[in-house]
Amino acid sequence: MAKITGRRVGLSLPRRWMVDVMHLSRGMPYFVADRRLNIAAVVAARAALTEPPSWPAIFLKAYSIVAAQRPELRRSFQSFPWNHLYEADVSVASIAVSREFEGEPAVFFGLLHAPDRQTLAQLTAHLSDFKTKPVEEIRPFARLIKYTRYPKPIRRLIWWVGLNLTGKNRAKTIGTFGLTTLSSKRTGLLGVQSPCATTLTYGPIADDGTVEVRLSADHRVLDGLTAALALEDLERALNAIFPDR
Repeated sequence: MAKITGRRVGLSLPRRWMVDVMHLSRGMPYFVADRRLNIAAVVAARAALTEPPSWPAIFLKAYSIVAAQRPELRRSFQSFPWNHLYEADVSVASIAVSREFEGEPAVFFGLLHAPDRQTLAQLTAHLSDFKTKPVEEIRPFARLIKYTRYPKPIRRLIWWVGLNLTGKNRAKTIGTFGLTTLSSKRTGLLGVQSPCATTLTYGPIADDGTVEVRLSADHRVLDGLTAALALEDLERALNAIFPDR
């Protein structure tokens, strides 16, 4: 047998904060609901625009519209000081953003307050900032970098406080729902583990205007039927999103 050699590689800052995120997500009993949506009307309406909004902006706004009608999608499970659900008045979206940081790919998390109350142009501009502005100038990114430099016990305490001290603080710092996608790379994600109670992901949009959409959800907060109905509502919300106001 050939001798195997290698080396130890220390955890970089981006890998360290992903370890923290997965640590906080590991106890969540989540399930995944998926549905192929027909959004041909959205594809056609978007193609007719001279400056079309980004697809993540469209999905963010549509899901937030659904969440405004379904309070279950704005809830989180809180275990402190006793088990209960917290329901936020508005949605706060947590968007996974790929950036280069210290010479390697990194996943940051941008936050957007009440996407349903913003125009698609505004959401697209925010997402563009997340992709192009220096990471130190984006508050959630800078905070993530700062806290991850702390020793592990302090980091975990900060994360615990953000998640568990109050539902309001969790919604403000973690978000009420997440969005992540690799559709621009013609790739879909089968399931996403996240501290958010629900996380939306979608794959490449097919030539016939259909798209596979998946919703990962905390089973303590909602059940499969609610997730299925939410995906039905999402299809309607997407197809009704133009003209945008």
